[in-house]
Amino acid sequence: MIQTPLMKIPLLTVLALGCSLPLLSAADITGKVVLKGKPPEEIKIDPLMADPNCGKLHTEPVTTRHYLVSKDGGLANVFVYVKSGLEGKTFPAPAEAGVLDQVGCLYEPFVSGLMVNQKLKIKNSDTFMHNVHALPRINKEFNFAQPMKDQVNEKSFDKPEVMVRFKRDVHGWMFAYVGVLEHPFFAVTGKDGSFKISGLPNGKYTLEAYHVKTHGANPGVTQEITVSGDTKADFTIELK
Repeated sequence: MIQTPLMKIPLLTVLALGCSLPLLSAADITGKVVLKGKPPEEIKIDPLMADPNCGKLHTEPVTTRHYLVSKDGGLANVFVYVKSGLEGKTFPAPAEAGVLDQVGCLYEPFVSGLMVNQKLKIKNSDTFMHNVHALPRINKEFNFAQPMKDQVNEKSFDKPEVMVRFKRDVHGWMFAYVGVLEHPFFAVTGKDGSFKISGLPNGKYTLEAYHVKTHGANPGVTQEITVSGDTKADFTIELK
């Protein structure tokens, strides 16, 4: 019997090649979100500077973070994610926890993302007490105190929700926003407005770029993309 070239390949090699095929079809989605229009000036947070605990932690005035825009119009803190196209697929929550810190009487990061059932480590890096009040619309609300420096509490959310709002009740300027999804294909734009979503399988998807201050309770800006290898997707968010 004459062997074909395929029959000469060891079985383990064939299996290894088969397992790697899904990885070969995974793509990076890169792009930039720009703001069209002139945003309002950021507001100085005078109560923070006047607070006897918080004010001494800052050498310069602290402002709101509503519209952080680069010189060329790139908009920071935009949550970009796959809104549709992954129906019927499941993804395990990563073992690595997300982190939400309270430092200098501010939440850091201001905007972040998390998977359903992924642990979120909530930390107090300040030397005095903060309380952490999550105000989801879909998930379960919680509110607890962190009186000690470097105290860490773990929480998670069991349903997708864009976005979950966090606040501190006493300090009215302390807010953070966490997008919770059933998949890992999301990113938050950096200072220049750029983002990168890694490992998205080839296919057709709807992407959404959501900005907390601009969109509020409304949907963000969407676009349809067809992924066949690395793909570019830029967004423009317009002030009205």
